[in-house]
Amino acid sequence: MPVSSVVRFYDDLAASYHLLFADWERSMRGQGELLGRLITSQLGPGQLSVLDCACGIGTQAIGLALQGFRVHATDISGESVRRAVENAERYGVLLPTAIADMRNLDTVAGTFDVVLACDNAVPHLLTDKDLALAARSMYERLRDGGLMIVSMRDYDALLRDRPRATMPQIHDGPDGRRIYVQIWDWDDTSPIYTIQLYLIQDGDDEPKTERHATRYRALQREEWTEILRAEGFTEVTWRMPAESGYSQPLVTARRS
Repeated sequence: MPVSSVVRFYDDLAASYHLLFADWERSMRGQGELLGRLITSQLGPGQLSVLDCACGIGTQAIGLALQGFRVHATDISGESVRRAVENAERYGVLLPTAIADMRNLDTVAGTFDVVLACDNAVPHLLTDKDLALAARSMYERLRDGGLMIVSMRDYDALLRDRPRATMPQIHDGPDGRRIYVQIWDWDDTSPIYTIQLYLIQDGDDEPKTERHATRYRALQREEWTEILRAEGFTEVTWRMPAESGYSQPLVTARRS
């Protein structure tokens, strides 16, 4: 993964990231509740510790902190981490943060009950080597019996059709209309694709358009499962949105 390009993508997008949601606060709280139920169903109740190693602006981390979890949040994007801190202060939750690459979480002290990476963060890693490094790094930050949770797009389905774009999302708010869409350009000989993310804000003045680009690997479930097992994870389980209620497929695994 070219680190600089991914950092640049999220640094540039950080100020506008919440605008990709119809209602970011509602999504943040809803995801916290849903993930919290999943965690307690696996580990039982209690003030469990969570490392969100792809925290972005805090969508899952703050949602879980509001549910009473002790959350430590890291991300490769410094601007995203800065916004996560601002959002945590806004909602009155304690959220220790750091800048860290999920492939090397050695700078994060201690171990956790849960390590989390949501919103299709893992598929930024384009090679088996980088995916294995991330899996090993997550494994090492878990206590014995701890739980890993990752969400990603349903690439098993997407690879069949290789769609060229997402459906446009149109959000009307007090500041005007927002239109969000992604254009996908697939590589000819690999499951890698480049997205062009467009965010158009149509307020009282001239429309404002942002364009941000990054690359993903269309990572199939069996590929990620094999990597997790090779790095020592057990009980690898996939939950599809119809079962979990989450917007993307979720995979959980345990450190034995």
